[in-house]
Amino acid sequence: MNAWTTGPLAMDAVWGAEADAIQWLQKPGEWLSYLLSPVTELGSHTVVVAVLALVFWSVHARTGARLFVLVIASGVVNALLKALLYGSRPYWHSGLVVGHASEPTFGMPSGHAQGSTVLYGYLGIVSGRRAWFWGAVGLVALICFSRIYLGLHFFSDVVVGVLLGAAFLRAFLRWERPVLRWWRALGLRTASAYALAGSLLPCAVAAFWTLVVRGPWNAPETDVIGRVPQDPVGDSLTGLFLVSGALFGGLVGLTLLAERGWYSARGTLAQRAARFVLGISVVLVVQIVADIFLRELSGLAEAAPTYLLYAAIAFWATYAAPRMFLNGGLAPHPDTAPETDPGEAEGPGTASAPPAEGEVSDPGGGEAPEEATSDTTEDGPGRDRRV
Repeated sequence: MNAWTTGPLAMDAVWGAEADAIQWLQKPGEWLSYLLSPVTELGSHTVVVAVLALVFWSVHARTGARLFVLVIASGVVNALLKALLYGSRPYWHSGLVVGHASEPTFGMPSGHAQGSTVLYGYLGIVSGRRAWFWGAVGLVALICFSRIYLGLHFFSDVVVGVLLGAAFLRAFLRWERPVLRWWRALGLRTASAYALAGSLLPCAVAAFWTLVVRGPWNAPETDVIGRVPQDPVGDSLTGLFLVSGALFGGLVGLTLLAERGWYSARGTLAQRAARFVLGISVVLVVQIVADIFLRELSGLAEAAPTYLLYAAIAFWATYAAPRMFLNGGLAPHPDTAPETDPGEAEGPGTASAPPAEGEVSDPGGGEAPEEATSDTTEDGPGRDRRV
């Protein structure tokens, strides 16, 4: 036993108590798992990608861009912590806990809990409607409950995930405007260099930790061992490289799109639907082809190409696809069809009348900057306008 195994072993008593509580929670039986499985999918990677694409391409581009940065940056932190903490899952730890689904990565903190908190929480806040906000809170609570009932997370995993998500959301709403102004002033090359460094740093830290310092993961030492995955260390590392690549490709794509005139998500219902179907089809095809070629790889051999793959997918989603929509006539030019903020009359989730003349709508809750920025319209970042 090496020194780094003592941490998880010290958690055995806590996990054991939580596993007992989960066994009690699962007493209603398998029928409830059938109802909760679709609920837990609302916080899955697939649904999150679909929601981000839908909002950015077909609902409101400015909101979608900020939502993308928030969710993906939060995902990088979550994946990094998974790779560093080596947190077991309930059905790994105890064979008495029923695992109604399976996960190959470590469990602490819960990615579903953290991701759904930032995703649905942000949408609920910028909607401007109290009912939508509390609906988002209820949805997050259901997703968290489903993760515990299905045996995929301990209570502590979910609590930490929600707290991290809430902290991320609060920080984003507080600092998004000054950070955005700073980012716009960098220029494309400098911004791309920062994006590359910021996305590769957590990957380097996790790779050094898992491959050099901490080493392989040891199965929990319990009397009734559950089903354990084949390589949670490698899979967790790959998950971090995946979301980090998406962060790099997305930041570069959004920065380049802003320099080229931005993008408007307005249009007819048919145009909006066509954009989403066409764009997401490309993403799905690329993922299917990549899964075929990466199926036999593991560890860094899988993580490195995964980073490049998802950087390309994110760049497609944030730059190539919007430019294709504009050039193909599926989206109006932002100069001819500026969009309102989500809290304004024509935005999704209308909550109030449009701001009075001279005011700037701020869905983040902060005060408007003294000089006007692209936040006042949907013309996009980098297209400053006076009000």
